[in-house]
Amino acid sequence: MWKRKSKASDQSADGQVGFKKKSSVPGVMITQWVEELPEGKTHPDFTRKPIALTIQEGKLAIFRAKVTGEPTPTVTWDRNNGKMDDKEKYITKYDPNSLEHTLEMPNIKPDQADTYKCYANNEFGRAVVTVMLNVIAVGFQKNKALQQAEVKIEKPVLRKSKIKPRQEEEKKKDGELDPKFWELLISADKKDYESLCAEYGVTDFRWMLKKLNEMKKEREEEQAQFIKSIENLKPIRVGASGTASFELEMDLIDAHSRIFVYKDGEMVPFSITSEEDDEVKHELKNVGKKYKFTIRDLLPDDAGLYQMDVEGVTVFSTEFKIPMVDFLVKIQEVKAIEREDAVFECVLSNPFSRIAWFGKGAPLEAGEKFDILVSEDKLIHKLVVKDCMMVDKGIYAACAGIKSCNAFLVVEPDPTPGQVGKKKARKTTQAGGSGIDLEKIAKEQQEKLTKDRETIKEAVQAAKEAPPPPKEPTPPPPPSDDSGKAAPPPPAPPVEEKIEVVQEIQVSMVQGLTDTYATRGQPAELTCTLSGERSGVWYRDGEELTSGGGLTLVRDGVHHKLVIQSARDDLAGQYTFEAGDAKSSAALNVGDVPEFDPDELHKFSKPVIVKVGQHASWKMPFLPQDGLEIKWFKDGAELHDGGGVKIHKDPALARLQIRDCVRSDEGEIKIKLKTPFGACEATSRLLVLDKPGPPEGPVDIIDSSSNLIELQWKPPKDNGNSPVTNYIIERQQVGQPMWKKLGDNAANKLIYRDRNVAHGKNYIYRIYAQNAMGISDALGTETIMAGILVFPGPPAAPKVESAFKNCINLTWEPPEEDFGEPIIGYQLEKRKKDSNQWIALNAVNDPIDALKYAVKDVSEGAEYEFRVAAINVSGAGPPSPPSVMVAARNPKMKPRFINPEDFLVIRAGNAVRIKMDFEGEPQPEITWLKEEEPVSPWVNIINVDGCSTLVIPSSKRSDSGFYTITAKNSSGSANFEIEVRVTDMPKQPGPVELEQLVHGKLIINWAPSPDEELDDRLHYTIAENESNTRVWRTIADRLFCHTFTANIHSGREYHFRVFAKNDMGLSDPSNSPTWGVNSLKVQTSTNKMAGLVSLERPPSILVPLKVHTPPKGYKCYMTCAIRGSPTPHISWYLNDICINSNQNYYITNAHGICSMYILRVTHDDAGEYRVVANNMYGKAECSTKVCVKD
Repeated sequence: MWKRKSKASDQSADGQVGFKKKSSVPGVMITQWVEELPEGKTHPDFTRKPIALTIQEGKLAIFRAKVTGEPTPTVTWDRNNGKMDDKEKYITKYDPNSLEHTLEMPNIKPDQADTYKCYANNEFGRAVVTVMLNVIAVGFQKNKALQQAEVKIEKPVLRKSKIKPRQEEEKKKDGELDPKFWELLISADKKDYESLCAEYGVTDFRWMLKKLNEMKKEREEEQAQFIKSIENLKPIRVGASGTASFELEMDLIDAHSRIFVYKDGEMVPFSITSEEDDEVKHELKNVGKKYKFTIRDLLPDDAGLYQMDVEGVTVFSTEFKIPMVDFLVKIQEVKAIEREDAVFECVLSNPFSRIAWFGKGAPLEAGEKFDILVSEDKLIHKLVVKDCMMVDKGIYAACAGIKSCNAFLVVEPDPTPGQVGKKKARKTTQAGGSGIDLEKIAKEQQEKLTKDRETIKEAVQAAKEAPPPPKEPTPPPPPSDDSGKAAPPPPAPPVEEKIEVVQEIQVSMVQGLTDTYATRGQPAELTCTLSGERSGVWYRDGEELTSGGGLTLVRDGVHHKLVIQSARDDLAGQYTFEAGDAKSSAALNVGDVPEFDPDELHKFSKPVIVKVGQHASWKMPFLPQDGLEIKWFKDGAELHDGGGVKIHKDPALARLQIRDCVRSDEGEIKIKLKTPFGACEATSRLLVLDKPGPPEGPVDIIDSSSNLIELQWKPPKDNGNSPVTNYIIERQQVGQPMWKKLGDNAANKLIYRDRNVAHGKNYIYRIYAQNAMGISDALGTETIMAGILVFPGPPAAPKVESAFKNCINLTWEPPEEDFGEPIIGYQLEKRKKDSNQWIALNAVNDPIDALKYAVKDVSEGAEYEFRVAAINVSGAGPPSPPSVMVAARNPKMKPRFINPEDFLVIRAGNAVRIKMDFEGEPQPEITWLKEEEPVSPWVNIINVDGCSTLVIPSSKRSDSGFYTITAKNSSGSANFEIEVRVTDMPKQPGPVELEQLVHGKLIINWAPSPDEELDDRLHYTIAENESNTRVWRTIADRLFCHTFTANIHSGREYHFRVFAKNDMGLSDPSNSPTWGVNSLKVQTSTNKMAGLVSLERPPSILVPLKVHTPPKGYKCYMTCAIRGSPTPHISWYLNDICINSNQNYYITNAHGICSMYILRVTHDDAGEYRVVANNMYGKAECSTKVCVKD
C-alpha cells in the first residue's frame, strides 16, 4: 500500500517508524508514520496551539487548541509532573461548531503549575505541542505538607513597590506626596517631568531632581539582580484597533525570571505568547528582547497605574487615563477624486484638546500630507487628507480615550477627458464631511455642558450656605466619689444666689502673669494688673514670699510687680499672685544665652571658596541646651533641608552643606542659635569660583580699512571670583563655516588689530574672557567690512542669440569700467512682460563666469526681457539696460525624426511598441500606416510632446510588415518606414542523413524546418563533435540550403547537429547518426595486399583537468585521462615551473589516469596547473586554474 524506510528517524512505538515534518505553526512537533501519504490523507497538525498562562490561584484556567488532519485526529492532554485522572480538576471539551478542543481547570491550585502537552493522533501521524501554566499563590495557604510535595511550587513574590491595593492603602499625612508620583517619574521621559510636577503640585524642582536621582539609583541596583539592560520605554497608548498597550525592551539575566503586571497595586492575570491572540483580555507578547502588554475590550475600569515587575522589582510604570468622552457625530465614508482633498470630521461630547487619528493602522501627524484641525471649543475635530492619490485609500480611524470610530476613504480616478498620459493637476475642492451642521451640534453641546456646570456650582454653593444643624448640649459628667462611683449631681443653685456671688467679686485680673525667661545674673520681674486697687499675696512653688533675699515686692495702684535683682537657679520656679478671687500663675526659668567658642567663631567667619559644581560645607560646635533652636540663613533667607541643601544637627555640632554649587548660591551664610534666654549669630561667606562672564559690549570699531580692522572692548562685569588672565579673539569670514583663532590678548590689553583682512570682505568677530576656571561665553560683533565698497560699472545690454520654447540663449559685453577691482562674475535677472518684478536667475555668491548664459527657467509662449550686473569682491554693481523683449517659443522648423530605428523583431504574443521621437515647430500632426494602409483599430497610438508610440498589445505573425510614420506641419513633412517582424522560436529541422562519396568528405543532408515557409530570414547552423576533441564546435552558419559537405579524418568518430535559426534564436537540434571507425566508408580499389595494422598514435587528452577552488588548509585532488602509444611521458607544471620532483605534490600515473594530490593547500599553491604528455609521435596538454579561498 505504501513504503516504509528501513532506517527509523523516530521510534514512537514498538515496530512503528516516524518521519519528522515541519508545521506552519511554530512550536508544533509532527511525526508522520508513513513515508508517502495516500491521496486525500494528511497527518495531524495544529491550526491554533494553546498559549502559556500566568494566572492567580483560585481562577479558571483554560487551554484552547484547534487541530486538522484526515482522518480526524484524536486529541488528548497530559502533564509532565503528575497525573490528570481527577475529572473535576481537569475537564476536556470539544465544540463541533468552532472545532475547538479545550482543557479547563476550575479553581486552579499551585500544585497544578506544570508543563502541559496536547497530542493529536491519527493512523498517519501525531502532532505534539507543549504549553506552560504558572500559578500565582495567594495568602498563607502553603502549609508544610504542600511544601514537601513532589510538585515544585513557585515561591510567592514579595513586592518592593510602595503602590498598594486600595484596601491596603494607608492614610496619607498632610503634605505627603502620592507614591504614584515617584513611580511615574522614574519611568517618565525628562520632557514629561514638568507636567507630572504640575499635576501633583510639586514646585521645588531641585529637591525633586535630587530625590529622583537617589530613587533611580536604588531602583537600578534592585533591577541589576535580574536585568542586564532596559530601554525604549513606551507609555500606554490606545491604538487604531481599539486596544491599549505599552512596550519596552528588556534583556533578562535569567530567561525564566517571572514577570508580573499590576494595576493600582493589584495583580493582573495575563497570557504570555509570541503571537497575536484576540480572544484574551490581557496579553504579554514577547519577541526577542521586546515585551508588549496589550489590553483588549477597553472599559472605564481599565484606567489606572500599570506596573511591570520582574521577580518583585518594578521595571516600568505607566498611567492609563480614560477621559469621559464619546462621539456625538462619527466620521463618515468619503469618496474623493484623485488630486482632491478628503475631509473626515466628528463631534465629541466633551472638550478634548486632541484626538488620535490613524490611517490604515498607522498613527497620523499633521504635516505635508495631513492637516489636523480642532475648533475653539475643542468639540469639532477634523482630519484633512491632502492631494488624495490611489495609495491613500483605506480605513481611517479617530480615537478619543477608549472610544473610536472609523470609515473608508475611497479614491476614484479622475474622469476629466484629455488627461491620458499627462500628470493630473491638483484640485482645490474638498470631498467628504458629515453632511450635517456640526457648528450647531457643537454649540448645543457647549450650552448643555455650561448649564450642567452652573447647576453643580449652585448645588455646591447652597450646601455651603446652609446653616449647620443645632447640636443638643451635652451635660458634664458627674464627679465620682472615692469609691469610684459617680456621685449624684448637685442641685442647681438658685438664680438669686448666683447673682449674689457675682456682686461679691470686687476685683478681677485684667493682665495676668506670663512665663519669664531670665538670664542668669541679670535682673527680671513678674507683673500683673487688677481691675481695681487691692492688696495681694505672692507665692513661689506654694510658699508665700516677702521682700528680701534679692526679691522686691512692688504695688503701684492696680499694678503689682515682683522684682528679682539677680536671677539665680534657686529663684526659678512657679510664681503665683492672689488678690481675693483674682489669681494668676507663671513660671520663672533661669538660664544662659547660647554663645560660640571664640576659636570656632574665628574659623567660621572665614569665607568658603569652592568651584562650580563642588560642595560647600560649614560646621559650628556649641554647648547643648534645652530648647535650643538652630537655624541657617543665606542672604537673610532661612535655609531648609531638601534639594541641594543638607542640614545636619548633632547633639553638640551643627553642619550645613550646599551641594553642586552654582554662582547663584554665592552670598552671606549665617547660623543662629536661639533659646528662650537669647540668641547668638555667626556669619561666613560663600564664594563660588566660575568662568568669567562675557566681555562687556558693544565692541567698538576703532578702524576698518582695506588691510586693518581694529577692535576695542570692556572687561566683563563678572570675573567669576577669579581674575581674568587673557582674552581670546576668533574671526569668521561671512559665507564660510569655519572660525579661525586670531590670538590671545593679555588681561590689561583690551584692543586687537587684525591685519590679515581682504578688501571688501565681511567679517564677524568673537571675544572670550578666560580665567583659571575656564573660558566665558562669547561677545560677538556685527558684520564688519574691510575697506569701502567699490562696485563695477554696468555691462552692455544682453543680446538674444537664440530662443526656444524651453531655453533662451543670451550674450553680453563686460562693463567699460571696473574701478580697479577685478570682476569675478555676473548676475542675470529676468522680467516677464507686463510685470514690474525683476527675478534673479543666480545668487551673488554664485556668479556666472562666462559672458553667455542659457536661461531655461522660462514658460512656453511667454515674453521676457533680461538685464545683467557685474560682480566683484564688493558685490553686484548697477544692472545693465534691459535687452529686447523676446518670446520663449521654437522657431518654425520642418519635422524630423530623432535617432529612429528601421527594423524591429518581436516574439509572437509579446507587445509591439514602436517609439518615435521627433521635433518640429509648430507641433506636427502624426499619421501611422501599415503597407500604405491605415493601421487596424486595435492598434493603440499614443502621442505626447515630441514623441509618438504605436502599441500592439498582443502581436501575431500577421502583424509583420512595414509601418510608416508621417509628421506634418506648416513647415513641411517627414516620414519614416520601420520594418516589424513578428516571429517565434524556430522549430527544429527534419531528420539528418550522412553520405560519403569522396574520401575525407562527408555530405550532410537534412529535412527543412516547418517554419521555413513562414520566415524568409530562417537559416541553418551545423555543429560538429569529433572523438579527438570531444567538444561541440560550429562548422557552418547562415545556410539557406539543406545540404553541407564537411571535412573528416579517418580513425575518428563524428556526430553532427543541425539547428534552425532566426531572429529569435536557435531551435532544438536535429542529431545525426554516428559516423566513425565502424561506419560505412567509400570502397577504394587496390591491387596491393593490406599492410599490417599499426596501433601507434600521438598522445591525446580524453578527460581534461577541472577548475578547483579549495579553502585554505584543505586538501585538493585533481585528475585527467590521457592515451597514446607508446605510453607518453607525463609532466606537471605550476605557473610554467615543473613540479614533478617537488615533494609537496603527490603525483601518480596509472594506465593513463594522471593524478596529483595536495595534502594541505596554501596560497602558494594557487595558479595555473598544466599537464604535458609527450611521445615520439607528438604531444598533448591541458590546463586548469586553482583558486585558494580564505
